[in-house]
Amino acid sequence: SDFESMLSTLIYPLRNAIRYQAALDLAMRDPLTGIANKMAMDGQLQREIALGFRHSEPMSVIMLDLDFFKMVNDTFGHPIGDRVLRSLSMFLKQRLRKTDHIGRYGGEEFAIILPATRESDARNVLNEIRERFSELLQPAGDREFNVTFSCGVAAWKGDTSQAICERADRALYRSKAQGRNCVTAAGD
Repeated sequence: SDFESMLSTLIYPLRNAIRYQAALDLAMRDPLTGIANKMAMDGQLQREIALGFRHSEPMSVIMLDLDFFKMVNDTFGHPIGDRVLRSLSMFLKQRLRKTDHIGRYGGEEFAIILPATRESDARNVLNEIRERFSELLQPAGDREFNVTFSCGVAAWKGDTSQAICERADRALYRSKAQGRNCVTAAGD
């Protein structure tokens, strides 16, 4: 009938659009943790920079790396290491605002974008999260262990996404050099 013909004309493009959106969502998510992947975070940072220019608001970017993660995998096995990565992802999602963006950059490295947040405030927030996460007992069969992380925090200064990520990364390496399990701001 004409009605069925009209209906299928409307439904097929909609069905394809839904499939496309589902595929795009999958392509932008880290399969292990369910959070954004590096590609999605790079795009989000570009959008936040554009908003920052428009609204003249501060923004901070954090590079976070689990400490001695290779040792976790070597000692307890990759399934336990995967559980630690998922645990950190959930922990960050629970403690950060809905407007913040969390992504896995690869391996045990994460990136966080905190819109409308000064560098000093970002450092304080991540330091609190770091302290609480280090207290969590991670189960491994009949054993339990603790995991720590190090962070580098950089404030956006009207520069490119690459420049702010590089400053956050350098601050992260300073955290590692200072003995790990700490948060270092690029401006420190």
